[in-house]
Amino acid sequence: METISIGLLGLGTVGSGVVKVIKSHQDKLIHQVGCPVEVKKVLVKDIQKVRDVDIDSTILTTNPNEVVANSEIDIVIEVMGGVEETKNHLLQALENKKHVVTANKDLMAVYGAELLAAASSNRCDLFYEASVAGGVPILRSLVDGLASDRITKMMGIVNGTTNYILTKMSKHGSAYEDVLLEAQKLGYAEADPTSDVEGLDAARKMAILSTLGFSMNVDLDDVKVSGISSVSEEDLQYSKQLGYTMKLIGIAHRHGEKVEVSVQPTLLPNAHPLASVNDEYNAVYVYGEAVGETMFYGPGAGSLPTATAVVSDLVGVMKNMRLGVNGQSAVLPQFPKQLKKDDEIYSKFFLRLHVVDEVGVLAKITSIFSEWGVSFEKIMQNPLKEDNLSEIALVTHRASLKDYQDILVNIRDLQAVEAVKSSYRVEGGMGA
Repeated sequence: METISIGLLGLGTVGSGVVKVIKSHQDKLIHQVGCPVEVKKVLVKDIQKVRDVDIDSTILTTNPNEVVANSEIDIVIEVMGGVEETKNHLLQALENKKHVVTANKDLMAVYGAELLAAASSNRCDLFYEASVAGGVPILRSLVDGLASDRITKMMGIVNGTTNYILTKMSKHGSAYEDVLLEAQKLGYAEADPTSDVEGLDAARKMAILSTLGFSMNVDLDDVKVSGISSVSEEDLQYSKQLGYTMKLIGIAHRHGEKVEVSVQPTLLPNAHPLASVNDEYNAVYVYGEAVGETMFYGPGAGSLPTATAVVSDLVGVMKNMRLGVNGQSAVLPQFPKQLKKDDEIYSKFFLRLHVVDEVGVLAKITSIFSEWGVSFEKIMQNPLKEDNLSEIALVTHRASLKDYQDILVNIRDLQAVEAVKSSYRVEGGMGA
């Protein structure tokens, strides 16, 4: 019974989890693929570093060639992070006919097409389930479970850090800066949280999801991105009063042959399944023409959940090895990329204004919306402590993004409008 040898790039949180899962699940792996699995070599930055995983120090190396060019290694698992240097390591591994499993969303969002092409030309597998939503098997579900359906919409919470922050702000009325500090102390947020809180991490995941779900090469630059750093306690309070919950939502929507992909703070009706996904959890809602609505939910990060997704990909590679079908699972995108323009993107919108508290102001605002044929679904007006100012919060009926942007320009030009405080997308349901 021949042993399959693994080379590991990185031994941080996820890498340690991969080693633990391979060791503790060895009997199940042998049952699944008919042979033992051994971690043969591990690339680390510091061999002397104390780690919370039991591993023989003789298999540790600081030389990447001992992994990617090692003739005894069958599969390279990449959990080291980074983009440019990591891409070169993986290209070298593929050229040396080694199958690759990666959890690197940054890499796959930027260089996924190039790496998949290299894998295909070398008849190697390249699997990356763990790059999106950690332990939630969403990519495999799109590729295999929903392969016969036509996906029209995917929307989800794909960043645990921002979901944790918004949950705490919404439930406890905490300030953004305080919750961010708490998230950093708990390890949910990095010392530099920019990628998470400004929506870039979620945007990379939505680019990967869209490429697979729509069979279309969607790049990171195609994703419209807005983060949560400007979300205020007032926004969350008005959301509650109007019957909504705010989440950082990734949206990928196809209508006909055109798609829109975005990441932005979004108001969801309290009854929507995604509204009840709290703390660091992830969830992706998928709408298919045949299957209807499905939701995938689970821990979006963490050592063992992410490691489980990595090892599941590993099992997939090993099964292909036994069947002799490696390098044949990648399917090139079927459709040319066509992005919707602003006048083809429709949704409801939330708007919060500070206005002069005098007769006729609301009528002027209503008149501007009416010019573009946009009506209100909900509206609230409250006096402010500042002299002669009041606050208006409203939710529109569905309108095109272009019309709404034109309306905002005209609203800002009104002398009676002191400030446009905030504006967010409102999602009413999957089919909408």
